Amino acid sequence: MNYIIAFLLGIVNAMLINNVTLARFYGICPFLGVSKKSSSALGMGVAVVFVIILASLICWPIYQLLSLAGIAFMDTITYILVIASIVQLIEMFIKKYSPSLYKSLGVYLPLITTNCAVLGVAQGNTDQALNFADSMANAIGTGVGFALVIFIFSTIRYRLDASDAPKAFKGIPIALVTAALMAMAFLGFSGLIK
Repeated sequence: MNYIIAFLLGIVNAMLINNVTLARFYGICPFLGVSKKSSSALGMGVAVVFVIILASLICWPIYQLLSLAGIAFMDTITYILVIASIVQLIEMFIKKYSPSLYKSLGVYLPLITTNCAVLGVAQGNTDQALNFADSMANAIGTGVGFALVIFIFSTIRYRLDASDAPKAFKGIPIALVTAALMAMAFLGFSGLIK
């Protein structure tokens, strides 16, 4: 029972307390670029959740093999190759089964490959020497946290576009101010888990 609680606390920690976008500023490019419409933000969030979980699922045992072979220094290049392969498969899948989502994501779908949130989770799992269960909890929490934040941000941006903001704040400036306010709001979760 304690393992289940620890697993769930790991998910909550990565999702809310140490949110990858708001606490570490990973994944800012898709966060700002895809968050103009809720549908594309949700699609990007789901794709990133899937890529982060699958990449962590594959990269953790690969790191163990690299460590046994004495070439653990090759972990970053290996993770990049794994992530690029996963993203290519997802891109082909979305293009075939959801052309409208593929079109709305545009250039940001291939950019999941270079999304530092995906690589940051895989690398962080091994740098922190997390076991497999903790790595998966971190991956699930990080992916869901990214999806949650990008979706919330897209709904706020929709309202901001309809508002009467000063000309100097239109577009990205007001989006960055909003992201800063969201980061401060999420900081309130820091005392949630001890």
